[in-house]
Amino acid sequence: MKYWLPMSFFFAIRHINQNPRLLPNITLGCNIYENFFRGRITYEALVDLVSSRQANVPNYNCGGQNNLIAVLEGADSDSQNSIQISSMLSIYKIPQVNYAFGSHVLNDKRQFPFFYRTVPKEEALYPAIVKLLHHFRWTFIGLIAPDTDNGLHSFLGDAQFYNSSVDGVYLDENEELTADLDIVNWVVFPNQSLLRERIGGINRQISLDLKCTINQNATVCPKWLNKPLPTSRCVESCQPGFFKVVQEGMLLCCYDCAPCAEGTMATQEDAEHCTRCPEDQHPNKARDLCFYKIMTFLAYEEPLGIFLASFALFLSLTTGVVLGIFIIFRETPIVKANNRNLSYILLISLLLSFLSSFLFIGRPRKVTCLLRQVTFSIIFSVAVSSVLAKTITVVLAFLATKPGNRVKRWLGKSLANSIVISCSIVQVVICTIWLGISPPFPESDMSSQAGEIILQCNEGSVAMFYAALGYMGFLASFCLTVAFLARKLPGAFNEAKLITFSMLVFCSVWVSFVPTYLSTKGKYMVAVQVFSILASSAGLLGCIFFPKCYIIVLRPDLNKKEHLTTKAGS
Repeated sequence: MKYWLPMSFFFAIRHINQNPRLLPNITLGCNIYENFFRGRITYEALVDLVSSRQANVPNYNCGGQNNLIAVLEGADSDSQNSIQISSMLSIYKIPQVNYAFGSHVLNDKRQFPFFYRTVPKEEALYPAIVKLLHHFRWTFIGLIAPDTDNGLHSFLGDAQFYNSSVDGVYLDENEELTADLDIVNWVVFPNQSLLRERIGGINRQISLDLKCTINQNATVCPKWLNKPLPTSRCVESCQPGFFKVVQEGMLLCCYDCAPCAEGTMATQEDAEHCTRCPEDQHPNKARDLCFYKIMTFLAYEEPLGIFLASFALFLSLTTGVVLGIFIIFRETPIVKANNRNLSYILLISLLLSFLSSFLFIGRPRKVTCLLRQVTFSIIFSVAVSSVLAKTITVVLAFLATKPGNRVKRWLGKSLANSIVISCSIVQVVICTIWLGISPPFPESDMSSQAGEIILQCNEGSVAMFYAALGYMGFLASFCLTVAFLARKLPGAFNEAKLITFSMLVFCSVWVSFVPTYLSTKGKYMVAVQVFSILASSAGLLGCIFFPKCYIIVLRPDLNKKEHLTTKAGS
């Protein structure tokens, strides 16, 4: 007997009796009995409790008044003693207080109405036990139950709980290992030394290598006692970043470990499946954690953005210088001979096209997305229309020199302006329809590039985007054809040759643009378009105006009317 238990009990009674505020006018006493786990001694102690002081005569009170308040069972009380105590105390309606895990039969309030248990039900411990099994990777080997009602409850109830919570475990009745026991519940990890049968609707496993000692109350297997228990799996654990793949025809505990697919991850060992990261996150290289994606766009701060912005600024300044030269020397023959107004329109449109490239660099905004494609399309249409007007002017000027030809009346500012306006207004209509039905807008592309959120402009209607691009290509092709046919016309300042070469460069850039644009993603797609804008505009600027600037600035002796007349006569 544990001496500290009655000592603490005595201390509590003494403390209560000495404090008048706890139980006023009541004095507590106690009798302590030891039954030595024998039923006869238990009954004798109960008869003594309900009898008077001297003789054990139940239902007869003589002498001093002793009121029995309750009977407290010891911590080591077994279930059978509790049932014996309850069967007698229920006659006198005396409470029976138990503070140990005991028989489940005593939970029946109809049969034992005065039995009170001060500990929670055993079922509360089962989840904790299963968590320990999973945490330490233990295999649950056995559950032993005595030949009592409580043992039967353990087999039918508790064992079922373990069977649904621990993988790779079997619960079976093995009556061959029992002597005085009718139920011995076994849990054995399956291996080659086990023979399985099916008897009476109950799975039966007979161990061929387990040697157990059978006593009166339990079956003890030395193999179970703390040796290391076998692991409940045929393979090593799948590390984070991998998931279990069951092998066909094998037990559930035998599995392969497959790496998580692209865009998925697993943070725990032996994951059943991989999970996708949130849309704004991506897995790391090991695919066991998720990280936030990096936002990317063609920024001014990065090398590519710095190069394109610097190149655009340089070409803009160069175009401004050329425009200034043409304005200063506007009365010279070489400027006047090639329709200086069309030259001004073309130079201004080239200047604006260089500046429009800045709409493509930087973080996409609602305004920039709305303006950049429309602005680019209209400005380029004006530039190509100006080149086309120049080419047609050259052809009409040559035809006007022939005797009797009436095309001379078509020459003049009105024809050139009409060509520029009419060709440009078609592109304006296309862009207006585009903005009306499905305008461009900023968006975040989270799926195209792993680990990146691409901030870009959605073109809205892809069909309208390619319609605007296609119309510009049509104008360029038509201009190239006319210039090619007029390239051999005589004249000192015949621009047809220069226009032919410039439009050849222009068309080459935009023909190569389409497949390159479709094959790139993110900021590089934007960079391809910016570079195409700058390259094609630079081609027009360099091929058409640089030879004239060379004559105007460095060879003024060739910029004379006499030279023009001489070349024309020859």
